[in-house]
Amino acid sequence: MQTLKQIVHDIADHLPDQATVDDAMYALYIRQKLERSLKAAEEGKVISQEDMEKQYLNYAR
Repeated sequence: MQTLKQIVHDIADHLPDQATVDDAMYALYIRQKLERSLKAAEEGKVISQEDMEKQYLNYAR
């Protein structure tokens, strides 16, 4: 597992030279979301697209 410092360095190394602070923050945000999603998938805490659509349609009524 990488430390936060290593993650920030890795993200900074992959940003273009003209990147803004907002670009860096967005990259960190996306990385966090992906890590949480992968963990949820590993723990079986996901549902299928079909089930999500059913839940949405039931909620929208």
